[in-house]
Amino acid sequence: MQIYMVGGAVRDKLLGRPVNDHDWVVVGATPEQMLAQGYLPVGRDFPVFLHPETREEYALARTERKSGRGYRGFVVQSSPDVTLEEDLSRRDLTINSIASSTDESGTTRLFDPYHGEKDLRARVLRHVTDAFREDPVRILRVARFAARFTDFTVAPETMQLMREMVAHGEVDHLVAERVWQELARGLMEAQPSRMFEVLRGCGALAVLLPEVARLWGVPQRAEYHPEVDTGVHLMMVLDMAARLQAPLTVRFACLAHDLGKGTTAADVLPRHIGHEERSAELLKDVAERLRVPVDCRETAEVVAREHGHIHRSADLSAAALVRLLERCDAIRKPERFAEVLLACECDARGRLGFEEAAYPQRPRLLAVLAAVQSVVTREIAAQAAAKGQSGPQVGALIHQARVEAVAQWLHTQAHGTTT
Repeated sequence: MQIYMVGGAVRDKLLGRPVNDHDWVVVGATPEQMLAQGYLPVGRDFPVFLHPETREEYALARTERKSGRGYRGFVVQSSPDVTLEEDLSRRDLTINSIASSTDESGTTRLFDPYHGEKDLRARVLRHVTDAFREDPVRILRVARFAARFTDFTVAPETMQLMREMVAHGEVDHLVAERVWQELARGLMEAQPSRMFEVLRGCGALAVLLPEVARLWGVPQRAEYHPEVDTGVHLMMVLDMAARLQAPLTVRFACLAHDLGKGTTAADVLPRHIGHEERSAELLKDVAERLRVPVDCRETAEVVAREHGHIHRSADLSAAALVRLLERCDAIRKPERFAEVLLACECDARGRLGFEEAAYPQRPRLLAVLAAVQSVVTREIAAQAAAKGQSGPQVGALIHQARVEAVAQWLHTQAHGTTT
């Protein structure tokens, strides 16, 4: 039995990056031997075990053979006869196909039959063998790694292979859960735009997210968007979200906020009247198709529908501001409203020349919300009940009190005094 550290742990150690998880491959062992040493079986499709003390995963060396379309169409063979090189050959990228072992003297030795260390130095994402084409999830993984390792490029032969996979329909057979899993992880990387650039470059974006793919080449008014191209704007917004360390809910909202611009009639371009509602409708289709989690879906829906009003909120009256908060459900869900505002800031600053601009709408609307929250609704309801009022009448009284509280706050902001 020989044990090797493999995959991301070896790669990240060589890159000088933090290593959070360790994966191990075991060569020359049987499941029975692993059980005898106290390892706990956890693998459903192939033999994977948890170390009895560290709880890290140890997988028996295996090979994979394509048996059908999609990422599930594989026959897995695991036996003591499978060599380390055979196991490494099934991995996606050369930088992930390096193994290392440490002997009793503490000396570490690398096993790198596919020259992954060379590609690490050259900053290249390159597939290991032609078996890459057997698993379409690998296209998403390459795109995600491009977003993580921002100074790496995809090898031309790997990009060509991915284009062939798309052309042969392999991407069509990806299940929603895997697409969302990789998309979500890519959105949370250092430069999310690179993931979409890779997916667009190989043609996969048009298959998986046609609503996003068609944004490139759609013009916007240059006085508001000096970058003009809607697809370019979207990439700038996503990278701004990463820069501001936004959570996944905000980053997905950024991805979906302008989908409606892709359906604007050509004869009204570069204006996009009503794109907010169209974006919200298209978002529903995307969220349903990819089975997007509810929190991401709901935040994105508010941002898509209301981001224009939030950008222009400095011109709104007290009554209009309260209506905006009510439409955003900000009073019941203030934490989500804060995320909505962060997404809107990413949108505003994700424009050429506006990257360092302030976004006063965000603190201002949070202050407006605080003014609304200062209204003690229980007292209003009790007073109304004493007068025999109930239901919609109470709701109208509370709404009016909130408008008056916001009007008072606006007056204070304008004049610096209270009355």
